[in-house]
Amino acid sequence: MDEQLLIQETEYKAVRSSGAGGQNVNKVSSKVELHFKLEETQALSNEEKQLALKKLASRLTNSGELILQCDESRSQHKNKELVTRRFLTLVKESLIKPKVRKKTKTPRAAKLKRLREKKKLSEKKATRKDPLKE
Repeated sequence: MDEQLLIQETEYKAVRSSGAGGQNVNKVSSKVELHFKLEETQALSNEEKQLALKKLASRLTNSGELILQCDESRSQHKNKELVTRRFLTLVKESLIKPKVRKKTKTPRAAKLKRLREKKKLSEKKATRKDPLKE
């Protein structure tokens, strides 16, 4: 994964932010949208692309584009920095391969313990029975 190439392939759009801000919010486009076409990137290998597509499937648009937004700050530059950082961590996390689960055998001691507990419980219930009805 080449971070610099990833950042170069992203498109940024400045949009008017919603929420509080007074008259300033109507004039300044401080919200930043990051658009990234995951299928067309050259920064990831084919294997990495497939892994990322699988893990980020719920976050992609129908055209395979990842869109992230940030309007935490009133500064456009700060929002761009925040959304870029969030994007890079998201891509890094999507490239982590899940560990293969190894099947384990139930230990003999655990089986014996379970059987002892069953025996103890059945004896307890047996003592509750009315001896005259047997």
